This record gives sequence, structure tokens and C-alpha cells, in this order.
Amino acid sequence: MANDYVFNDQLPVAPLKIAALESCRELAGKVNDHIVGFRRNDIQELIRRKADLHYRGYDVDSYLLKCECPRFGSGEAKGIIRESVRGTDVFVMADVTNHSITYTVNGYTNHMSPDDHFQDLKRIIGACSATAHRVCVIMPFLYESRQHKRTKRESLDCAMALEELVHMGVSNIITFDAHDPRVQNAIPLNGFDNFMATYQFVKAVLRKYPDLKIDKEHLMVISPDEGAMDRAVYLANNLSVDMGMFYKRRDYSKVIGGRNPIVAHEFLGSSVEGKTVLIVDDMISSGESMLDTAKELKERKADKVIVCCTFGLFTNGLTKFDEYYNRGFIDCVVTANLNYRPKELQEREWYVEADISKYIGAVINSLNHDVPISRALSSTEKIQNLLKKYRL
Repeated sequence: MANDYVFNDQLPVAPLKIAALESCRELAGKVNDHIVGFRRNDIQELIRRKADLHYRGYDVDSYLLKCECPRFGSGEAKGIIRESVRGTDVFVMADVTNHSITYTVNGYTNHMSPDDHFQDLKRIIGACSATAHRVCVIMPFLYESRQHKRTKRESLDCAMALEELVHMGVSNIITFDAHDPRVQNAIPLNGFDNFMATYQFVKAVLRKYPDLKIDKEHLMVISPDEGAMDRAVYLANNLSVDMGMFYKRRDYSKVIGGRNPIVAHEFLGSSVEGKTVLIVDDMISSGESMLDTAKELKERKADKVIVCCTFGLFTNGLTKFDEYYNRGFIDCVVTANLNYRPKELQEREWYVEADISKYIGAVINSLNHDVPISRALSSTEKIQNLLKKYRL
């Protein structure tokens, strides 16, 4: 770990502060612990090398900033920073999908929506941007990322949100597995980093199934639709296995629930009979198409069906997943801990969690030093090293 995170004589650009909104406190706490660990290891390594140990901003037990967004009885709110951020490098973290947080409006209880979380994010930015050295935003689930392109007379919500953050003085926006990373074209002169959790998925799957055989005869990667092709191709190439794809045949004469209903899932690829298949995608929303894909694969005699999605939203609940697990259509579902996961999800027998907190900690630590992040965060190199250890 020392070689990856020790930056020799490179000083931080400014003292580090992590402004975690209530929606993201649990993840931010883990990220903070990793950064503290990185920097303590850094100090020990520098002492061993007899390097200059003048101020590096490493002499703190926590980088978490005291901040909050209290609300009035009318539902209005304000952002408050409880300590000075003058001259600091502030990373604001927010989970816009966390629906567990409530607030009161004229005596009625409301659950916070993505719009509410985005407004709170802007409030904290507004409270610190005037005096901070730099403000970066870490939004694991990119706000309005599914409304990224215009097909008819529609709003371009994600593009407008990115422009708004940039106009407020945000220098860099960090997200994970954006629905379509081309949305960064809305802010071509500003920083936009889109990271993937592929390595963490592979690690979680191998921990769950340590006897898994990784070769073309026993493993296959599946894209549930054409939109997930890039993810599936990248993972399949890293594992040196075949890839298959489903495409959705829709009935464009009808609109149900705001979209054209899926008539059938058609499969393109070699036989999956007797193989373990990894279905990769960016999110599970209702989970309907993912479950249909899993069922189709089992009917084609796949041995195991493992679902890997960066964000597990489960907007229609867990009942359908329980049913499909009990019927043998899915063997496990792997999601990252980047968004809110209710306790009942974490207790499910079929659920496996991939921890991304160390990855985010490495991102923040590297950016705070203004050093290239490719070496410490290369998923390809990490996956290959993991496979070498696994095959020993």
C-alpha cells in the first residue's frame, strides 16, 4: 500500500476537509478512516526514507467537516458550516438517492427526494465556496443522470445540474458509473471524473465464490441491454472470457408507466449452458428487466446467475428478488455501497456488498495532492493482480 499512496515530497494543495451531507455520512465515515490510514502509513514511510516532514496536513484524526442543513417548519432550509474552511480543499459528498431521510412541512412528513438532496448540496457549496481554496463534489449517483439526452421536447436535467454546479465555483465533479458519461460535454472546460467499480465487483464475487472457475468454458459476462455493452466488454476482456448480450424488443404502440413496454428479451452470444454468468449494469431500479434477463439465462441452462450492479435502488421493493432467488433464477446480487441500502436489503441471503470506500479515499487523497491518479486507481492492473493471486 505504501508505494501506491506515498507521494514523496508532493504537498497537498491545501488542508483537506470532507463535507458529508446527512445522506452520505456512513460512507464518508469509512472514506475518512481510509484517508487517515493512508496518511499515517505515509508518515511512517517518509520517516523510513528520512524525507522532509514539514507540514503536510496529516496531523489530524478526522477530515470530516461539521456541517448541516436544518429546515424551517415551512420546509425551507439553509446550509451551515460549523467550522472555518478558509484556504481548505473541500470535498462535498452527497447521496441523492437516499430516501430514508425525512423532514416536516407544515406538520406533514416528507421523504427527501433527489431534488431535495441536490438543493442541500448546493446550500453547503454556497456556504463554503467563498473562502475555500477549492471545492469538489463527490456525487456517487449522478443527479438526474437518466435524463441525459433529449429525444422530444424535454428538459436536459443532468446537463443543467452540472452547469449550475460549475457556475457556483465547483472545480471538479466526481461520480461513479454515470448512466452516460458523455453528459460531461455540458461542461467541457471543467473537471468531470467518472470511476467504475469493476475491480470491487470481481473481488466481491471471488470472496462469495472462492472456487469459481475463470475461463471460457465455465464463465461468461452478460450485458442485459445495449447500453451496458461497454461495461460487459471491459470485464470480459479482463477475465479473458466470452460475452453475450440481450436486447429489448419493445411495443412502441403503447406507453405504460411512462415508457414503451418490453415484449421480449432477445439474446446474442454463444451458449450459456452449464456456465456461471455475470450480468453487469449500472443500476437496479425496479429490477424488472434484470430479473427477466436472469430468468432467460436460467431457462438457457446457465449454472449460476450473478447480478453485478453499481447502484441497487430497488424502487419496487425486494419481494420479486426474494421470489426469483427462491425459484433459483438468481444466485446472488452484488451492488456497491455508494448509495443508501436499507437494513432489510443487507440482511437478504442473496445480497453481496462491494465496498468502494477505500477507492473513494484514494481518489480524494490523490486529488488533494494534485498527483496523477491512474497508478493508484487502475482497475485493469488491480484485476490482473487479483486474478494472479486467485489462480495460485
